[in-house]
Order: sequence, then structure tokens, then C-alpha cells
Amino acid sequence: MSQPIPSEFDIVFAGGGATACVVAGRLAAYDPSLRILILEAGQHTLNKPIHVQPYQYPLNQAPTSTTVTFHIGNTSPRLNGRAPIVPSGRCVGGGSCVNFMAYTRAPASDYDDWGVDGWESENLVPLMKKLETYEVHPDRSTHGYDGPIKVSSGGCKMGVADEFIQVGTTYHKRQYADDTNDLETCNTYSPWRKYIDGTTGRRSDAAHHYVYNQAHNPNLQVWDGKRVKRIIFEDKRAVGVEFASDPVSCPDADQSSSIARASKLVVISAGAFGSPTILERSGIGAEAILKRCGIEQLVNLPGVGENYQDHNLTFVPYLAADEAVTMDALWRGDSILQESLAEWDSSGKSLIAQNGFDSKIKWRPDDDELKAMDPAFQSRWKEFFQDRPDKAVAILYVFAGYAQPLSRPLSSILPPRNYMTACHCTLYPVSIGSVHVNVTEDGKERMDFTTGFLDDPSDIVPLKFGYKKTRELLRRMASYRGEVAAGHPDFPEGSAAACREASGPVDLNAPDIVYTAEDDEAIDRFHRDIVQTTWHSLGTCAMKPEADQGVVDARLNVYGVSNLKVADLSISPLNVGTNTYSTALLIGERAAMIIAEELGITCI
Repeated sequence: MSQPIPSEFDIVFAGGGATACVVAGRLAAYDPSLRILILEAGQHTLNKPIHVQPYQYPLNQAPTSTTVTFHIGNTSPRLNGRAPIVPSGRCVGGGSCVNFMAYTRAPASDYDDWGVDGWESENLVPLMKKLETYEVHPDRSTHGYDGPIKVSSGGCKMGVADEFIQVGTTYHKRQYADDTNDLETCNTYSPWRKYIDGTTGRRSDAAHHYVYNQAHNPNLQVWDGKRVKRIIFEDKRAVGVEFASDPVSCPDADQSSSIARASKLVVISAGAFGSPTILERSGIGAEAILKRCGIEQLVNLPGVGENYQDHNLTFVPYLAADEAVTMDALWRGDSILQESLAEWDSSGKSLIAQNGFDSKIKWRPDDDELKAMDPAFQSRWKEFFQDRPDKAVAILYVFAGYAQPLSRPLSSILPPRNYMTACHCTLYPVSIGSVHVNVTEDGKERMDFTTGFLDDPSDIVPLKFGYKKTRELLRRMASYRGEVAAGHPDFPEGSAAACREASGPVDLNAPDIVYTAEDDEAIDRFHRDIVQTTWHSLGTCAMKPEADQGVVDARLNVYGVSNLKVADLSISPLNVGTNTYSTALLIGERAAMIIAEELGITCI
């Protein structure tokens, strides 16, 4: 059945990702008479197994996937000439429907560091609690217990995670805490909770829990397969958007443009890639960027598309014992899959309600570790980390199964067996990139995307340490059976660091591997070859003063125009030490409050 011809709405959202769903859903609940339209280039996610069954999340990253957009960055000498690939969600619910469901929260001080009025942690903590139902403990003051987003331990426990914690609290000599998402605890081994409903075993995403649950409201409309081209202005007042059928979601549809008008507000919510490029196509951005694309400038706003940030992630594979419980057999489609699905259907339990990682440490180096790290990191440590004990340098964790990296996939050549993957993700890299529109020689639009990964020499240092430390942790775990050499650095012949298979773990008190200068060079080359996105892109429409390359003010208004806001991770002025879904939800809750206040609507 064809959709109605676009007419006038009160509020139009350009993009239907996680934050858009939060804002639109909250506003519709606050005032059901509001006529709200969400335009999303991707397709609906309602009750589709690939989105609601947690174990299926890697399928969204498959090369043929249409539920994400694969953004190809410019080649970089810091990445050994490689062009990095950074996916982002392209479906209703965006990243919340395709992410790894890892529940972490940034330290409260991250939001205070923004220095933006109304966005201080004391104002945001109530919203953090409002959005979640924390199903793990009933007595934690920083968590919420009746919000739309469910947080649990998942459908079953994985023993590999317990091994990681056991080795971490003995060999690594760190403490254990059951909850390190209290907005301050750091450098402690802990379980890793998930955005999975503990009762149903389903993914807990923004689309289902803010929008699809209001299907009874005809004034809240979601049009999928619609890509927003630009914002329509009248005397610098946003009055609507121009859009067309998305060629990927709707390959056979008419590609001619249509207009959706907004009488009260237009909200751009297309993420760190979509939001700045919509602004630029609308004539808002730096003069040089717009000029090369033949776009008439409406507002000179050179911060648009700048300040791109992410986290740096590396996956390193290991062999695991035959008796270990991992995700591998499930993903291969072995007989356990049908058994697990049956259990999930009846009880919400089993590996279906798992993502494969159950433990972590938000790691900071102790004095000995800091001394062992390359001097290139010392100034960064002193300037940023030393006097901020709540800020982790990286998250170190183990994945029960083979986690495939974007830049060196090995799944097609690995024999069917059990694997573990060591993961290290740095949280506050210095390097910064950019996202802009550009045109090819034949006049077609393309994205000019620079990740900035490893541009700053301090960024590679904690990655090197993360590789060495997680290797020591895993080789002491009971399930350890050696390394997958093809997924490790190419160490020189005869190196003591060379990879090998093993019949079991080394002794807890065994000496650490000694790396030579040549070994360290191999590790650095490895990281430049393989380091990748953590799918945490943000910052490209920064909420900062206009003179400081800001794009939006504290109430999310785009500088230089009226009736236009941006609400998504692109507004984050600084990086946040967390898996960013929690921040996307938080921005959505705060944006909904701001818009409701301006419309004179009471927040429930």
C-alpha cells in the first residue's frame, strides 16, 4: 500500500536512528496531538529477527548488509595506506538495532567537561535513570528501574568471562566490582551487562521501546526508505525537508523529490555522517566545502563536519578449548542453534540472548605499567588522565567466539572450532577527523571522510599495551589453547613472541612474554593495519560556541537559522568514555525535554 502524499506536520525528523526515536517517541507520549514525521533512509525493524534476536547482531555487519551504511574513509599513511571502513546504522532505530548491545555509561565528569549550560551531569543523571530499567540490582542509586530500555545479564552466563575476571583479579592484581557503571568506578574487573530484556531475551532498542510501542497513535508516523536531501528554508527559517526514495531500500521506486513541511520544528537526527552532510547540502557549512560542490551558501558555519571522533578498537583471535561455551557453533548454524532458538522462544534464555562478552575492565595503567609504555603517551597521561581517576584509558575484554575485524576477516579460512577474541578499545584518542560532502568528476555526490585514526603519535601506545596485556590475560585462562597466528602481529622469525598452539594455559605466575624492539615494531605495524572503528562516531555538529567551530547551541539550535535543531551523537563536543548508545539515548531524552519546554508541553 503506497504512503500518503507528504503534507504538513508539526515536527519533521530528518533521520530515524536511536536519538530520533527517543525524541519523537517522548514528544508523542507527552502530547499525542502533535503531528510528528520521522523520515528514515533504511527500512523498518519491527519484530525482525535480525534486530530483535541478540545473537544475530554480526549479520548487520556482513558485506551485503543493507541495515548499515559502510562509509569508506580516505586513505591514510598512519594506517599504512589503508582506507578505513566505518559502518553506521541505516534502519529505523539506527545503531540501537544493529549494535553489539554493550551497556556502559560514561563517567559523569565527561558531561561536565562539555561545559554546556543544562548538560551538566547533575541535570543528566535523572535522565539516565529515567530511560532505563536496570534489571540486575534493585538498590543502586545511579540506575533507573522503570524506564523503557531494559538492561540485564543476558540469556546465559559464559564461563570464559569468569576466567577473564579470575585471571584479572589475581595475575593483573586489580579489584572486582559487580557494577562499574555507577558513573565513577574505574580500573576494576566487572561483569558486562547488556541492552537485552532479561525476561523476553530480546534486544532493547529505541525503535521498539519509544516508537513502535505507540502504533496506536496515528499522529506519530515513520516513513522508511526515505532519504532526506536538504532542509527547506524561508528567510532562514526551516519550514520542511526535501526527500526522495532511498535507492538501496527502494531500488524500484520513483527517485523524484518530495517535500514534507514542518509548522513548528525540523530536527536533523541523521548521525555523525548524515547530519553534517544534510546541513552542507542545505547551504550551511564552510564556504570552501560548499563552493567545490556548487552549493549556494546560506550560513557560514565552518564547524559543520569537523571534530569527527570515534574510539579505536582491535580484535585479536585465540584458540579456545573444545569444552568452552562460545558463540561459534551458533553462528555456524550447528545443531545447537535450533535448540537455543526453542529455549529462547519459550523462556527468553539461551545463547540467543547473548552477545558473547560478559566481563571487562575499564583500564588505567598503574605506575609500573605506565613506565613500560612508550614515552609518546606520557604527556597525554599527565595532561588528561593523571588527575582524572574516573577516566579509563581503554576497555579490555574477552569475547567468547571469533569476532571478525573489519579490516582483516579470517572467518572463511578458519577451521570450525571454538575461539576466543581479545579486544582492546581506547576511549579518549587524541586524533580527530572530518565528514563533508564532495562531488566526483562526473558530478555525483560522494562523502569526503577522514577518520584521523592514529594521526596523533600518542594514540597507538595504549593499543600496543592493550595487545600485550590481553595476551597475558588470555594465555592464563583455563580455556586458552594458543593463538591464531594470522590474526596477530607478524613477529620476526625466531622471536620469543611468536604465536603458537598450546595444550592449555601457562601457569598464573609464569613470566610475561619479553618483546624486542623488532617485536614492538611488528605490533605497531599490526595496529596500523588492523585498528578499526568501534562504531562510536560522534562530534561533527558540535554543541560548542560558534566561534569555537560550534554548530549548535545548548538548546540544540543550529547557529544562523531558526526552527532547526540537531539531536544525535554528532552534537557531542568531546569524546565520551563509553559505548555510545547510552549517550545517544541520553541526548534524546534531553532533546525531548528541551523541545517540550519550548512548545509549552508538560514532560511526564
